[in-house]
Amino acid sequence: MGEAGLKRTLTVLALGAAVAGCAGPRYPTRTTAAPQASPAAAPPARGPRTPAPPAAPAPPPAVAPRSAVPRPDVTVRDQCGAAELQGLVGRPRTEIPIPIDPNRQRVACTTCPITEDFNPARLNFFFDAQTGVIRQIRCG
Repeated sequence: MGEAGLKRTLTVLALGAAVAGCAGPRYPTRTTAAPQASPAAAPPARGPRTPAPPAAPAPPPAVAPRSAVPRPDVTVRDQCGAAELQGLVGRPRTEIPIPIDPNRQRVACTTCPITEDFNPARLNFFFDAQTGVIRQIRCG
């Protein structure tokens, strides 16, 4: 940048500062009120006093949320119909109904390895491997 460029830059900056100074504040500024005299220094009021209006009631306190964790929706939690079959818990696994759609039902022992994929529409039956008794029925 040469001497001409430097002069041009300084001129633009000076004009910008001048325009900004002339514009005034963008937002209204707060004005401070004159200091009030203390009530003890005020002369006594003359004439009848009117009672002060009753103070407005304080607003109710804001209710804080009980928990930051949202409650699970019951319909989401039981998309597979596990609630209807909870009566089978404690019964032999031979009473597990034959599924209409085998892809939406899984039967496994409580100690057997299973896949960790969660499918809320899949009905899971877990039974004790030694006794054959159903221990848990849940979606997933």
